[in-house]
Amino acid sequence: MHKLGQGLAPEQALAPSAATPPSAGNAAGNHESPQLREPLSAPMSFHLRVPATSANLGPGYDSMGLALGLFDEITVHAAPRRGAQAQVQITVEGEGSETLPRDASHLVVTLVEKILNAKGFSLPDLEVRAVNNIPHSRGLGSSAAAVASAVMTADTLLPEGLSEDEKLQIGSRIEGHPDNYVPALRGGVAISWQDAPNALSSGSEVRRSTLDTGDGAFRTAPLLPHPRLRTVVAVPNFEQSTQVARDLLPAQIDHSAAAQNSARAALLVHALTSAPELLLDATEDALHQQQRRPAFPGSMALVDGLRAAGFAAVISGAGPSVLVLADSDAQASAAAQRISALGGPDAQGHVFTPSILPIAGSGVTVEAHQR
Repeated sequence: MHKLGQGLAPEQALAPSAATPPSAGNAAGNHESPQLREPLSAPMSFHLRVPATSANLGPGYDSMGLALGLFDEITVHAAPRRGAQAQVQITVEGEGSETLPRDASHLVVTLVEKILNAKGFSLPDLEVRAVNNIPHSRGLGSSAAAVASAVMTADTLLPEGLSEDEKLQIGSRIEGHPDNYVPALRGGVAISWQDAPNALSSGSEVRRSTLDTGDGAFRTAPLLPHPRLRTVVAVPNFEQSTQVARDLLPAQIDHSAAAQNSARAALLVHALTSAPELLLDATEDALHQQQRRPAFPGSMALVDGLRAAGFAAVISGAGPSVLVLADSDAQASAAAQRISALGGPDAQGHVFTPSILPIAGSGVTVEAHQR
């Protein structure tokens, strides 16, 4: 069993139906089933733009998130294979330019191939140029952005594309929870959840998905953010492992803490959509932030200082970035100024840099173009 919050391996997330040809390969260059078909009849080029995201928003643990106006940009040139194996070339600028792979082991390409294989198609030749602006390992959804980019790349390459539900299920299963992935895919603010296994009838739309594994299907509902809602992100100059933060979570919590958190999560929906003046109360969390304080003490100190000053500050995702939900432009500007005053450098040289970012109304977009 995977740990809390970890996603399925792509092979599990993309388990094909009996009608889908199996694939023996799982990375470009591996030997594949001869049943796999070429997805392209001619070269094609397209550009993807995918937003950063912030998940949890305080008490909405693993279920609430929003898209931010900070984007990774990916340009893809695809062509029918010229040989038995797909030729893959990748260039990376910005975040990860010194560490990310330049071949078919790159996460986006690996996931694209697995999705294509699950649908009975091989990976075409690819040239990929990624300009990464979303900070890595900072709690701003860089992984979810990569998964959303892969899903939409596969959707573009497949002759019949993917259904909207397949896009939702594939990425949510790989991520393990949809709070970051859904805003990256669709934009805006969203509540997402997972049905109990086998809770749906066999005739329902999600159970008909050719990529359905039999686990509970992921579902989502968009929220319409209040016009006054603003977001401020404090991005630190250090990284944080998501898994380290998750490993600090207890296996059980008190019933009183659960009751407190459910009340605040319900209030958060109201505050985000109708009453942003209640954001400070609505962002009180009882499930994860205090429990994970040892993983990011500097981030929690900043959250403490901001909340003491009346700002609705929370840990962004698994940290270490901090998110402030503000109810006006003036409050957002004041929060950014307070972050600059409180955000270091500390004894370890840690500094938090504020950015006022809009909520991105669109998730990952794809624009075809001439090469």
